[in-house]
Amino acid sequence: PGVSLFPPSQVVSRFNRLRQDQRGLASKAAELELELNEHSLVIETLREVDPTRKCFRMVGGVLVERTVKEVLPALESNKEQISKLIEALAQQLQAKGRELNEFRERHNIRLVGEEEPKGPPRDGPEGGKGGSAGVLVS
Repeated sequence: PGVSLFPPSQVVSRFNRLRQDQRGLASKAAELELELNEHSLVIETLREVDPTRKCFRMVGGVLVERTVKEVLPALESNKEQISKLIEALAQQLQAKGRELNEFRERHNIRLVGEEEPKGPPRDGPEGGKGGSAGVLVS
């Protein structure tokens, strides 16, 4: 801890990759949230409609004709699966955040505009002269 075995360029590259992974997870979660909201709206609307009424649904890029009573259970099932995916992504996002923070601490990474940590100066092999010089990342 405190001493990096990697050159600064590799540390920065790995840190940026972790940040990109985190952003990707957050983006996918946001996309699924929108899809979940769309499913909810359609389900609420179809519940108030006659179950024998015709409706159209896109399945694998093909528009198919069904009845409301055929489509509603499938939509509810999809909504449940999307909710589970969002929960799994949230857990992955938390884990990635922890990994990113641990990596920052391990390699003494500071972001541009971020103040230096205010703590007692470190001495010995883990800090001070013998430790990682720190990496500044934009």
